[in-house]
Order: sequence, then structure tokens, then C-alpha cells
Amino acid sequence: MREISLDRLRTLVTIADLGSFAEAARTLNLAPPTVSLHIAELEERVGGALLSRTRGRVLPTAIGETLVARGRRLLLDAQQALEDVQRQVQGLAGRVRLGASTGAIAQLLPQALETLGQRHPGIDVQVAVLTSQETLRQLTAGTLDIGLIALPQLPVKGVQIQPWRLDPVMAFLPARWEVPELVTPAWLAEQPLILNDSTTRLSRLTSEWFASEGQQPTPRIQLNYNDAIKSLVAAGYGATLLPHEASTPLPDARVVMRPLKPALSRQLGIVHRAGEVERSTRHVLDVLWALRVE
Repeated sequence: MREISLDRLRTLVTIADLGSFAEAARTLNLAPPTVSLHIAELEERVGGALLSRTRGRVLPTAIGETLVARGRRLLLDAQQALEDVQRQVQGLAGRVRLGASTGAIAQLLPQALETLGQRHPGIDVQVAVLTSQETLRQLTAGTLDIGLIALPQLPVKGVQIQPWRLDPVMAFLPARWEVPELVTPAWLAEQPLILNDSTTRLSRLTSEWFASEGQQPTPRIQLNYNDAIKSLVAAGYGATLLPHEASTPLPDARVVMRPLKPALSRQLGIVHRAGEVERSTRHVLDVLWALRVE
């Protein structure tokens, strides 16, 4: 079945507005026979007359009025769709799908989103809480545009992985405890612990840190939500190891931070599909790169 062309609908609506084939031809910059052909094709398609001549003026028939009304809406929708796409191509609007861990979402992403909202309010960032491996899988599948992941990672075909931040891992401890100036694996292993769950890269890093002095402590609880972990530390439930981003606020006054001995760092990377990226995605990448720490 042949579809109705928007060009034909535009010709019909223009004739209905101007009441003349000749005026419509001039307005649309078409030859008069072309205008007549457009209407003939539409009438053949719908199976009835769309226009009639009354006292020298061309007017829509009852069928024609229905098609003119629908045609106006279709033409407006098509124009709006074109403008929306053009805004997205120009980077003025668009949707960007981003995957990140809870730690990055809680501490780093809000800063980037605030800057993005000031510079490019028409860009909508949809955030998914994902592990690094889930982020890489979804990027490969085309269901994400950007990811914030823990490094190192093996290369992934079609995905560009770049180092983004290198933040120190610190000991977060209840302020009422008596704590050393430098926290060692041996000392911390003797304390009640609240650690990230075993699915995270941070869990593996901290396990390796404890193992450097032959320690394998069992935490009281394992979570994958850093703000909840800090709340438990503030309540005195235990100590934890978490990255500290220099640009984030200091912890609750009931929490103290201490550096580790040996020192430990957590590295994050930014990933996106290789090749040309849309301007809206580029704008999001730009505000994220402004938070880079080496």
C-alpha cells in the first residue's frame, strides 16, 4: 500500500489556505501541473474528491477538510521532529545514557551534572547503577553511551577506555576511637570492619592490601553503597576503606580519615564507544574530563 507523501499533504494544505492552485504553486515554488498532479494522486489514493471550486475559489470538500486537518498535524509533527533532531545534532539537546557505580554516582557525578545543567540544560542524562563489567557489556551492545568504570580492564573491541581519576583510598574510622596516624593492615584487621561487597573492584583492592601483611579479616557487613557505609562508620559500627575524592565534602564530624600504610589508590576510567560521538555525548564527556585527577 502506497503511503501518503508529506509533500502532497503540504500542497493540499497550502491550496486550502490560499484558495487557489496558482497561488499555491507560487508559494511552494512548484509548476502548476505539479500542484495539479499532487492533488490528483491524493484523490486517487483516498478514492474521493478533496477540493471543489465555488465562486472562483478552491475549497476543501468534507473529505478534504478531514485530510487537511490531519495533514496540518502531520506537517507540524514532521517539522518538530526535524527541529528536535537538528538540536540534537548541534548538541543543544539530546539524551545521553551513562552507567556508573554507586560510589561515582554519589560523589562525582552530581558535580558533573550540575555543570552540565548550567551549560547545556537541554541535555538529559539517564544514569544506570552498574558494575564495571555490566557497563562494558552495555556499551558494546549499544545501550549505553558513556561509562565510569574501575581500572584496569582488558581491552574491549569497539570501546575506548581512558584513565580518568586516581584517588587515594583512606581509612574512615569512628571519631571516638583511638586511631594511629597511619593505618596498617595489621592494625585495621583487628577492628570491626564494614567493607564493599566482593563483586566490586574496591573489594579486591582492599583484600590485596590486607594480604600484603598476611591479613584476611572478616567484615561485620559488606555493602555496595558508600554513603550507607559512611553512616555506619559515623554510628560507631565499624571502620572502612573507601576512596576519597579531593573535590568531595569532608565526612561527618563523627568520622575521621587516616592515610594507609602502605598507600592504596583507586583508579577510575571513562569509556565510550570508539569513533565519532554525538555532540550531546561530547558535552557530557567534557564536564566529566574537567574532574580528571592524575
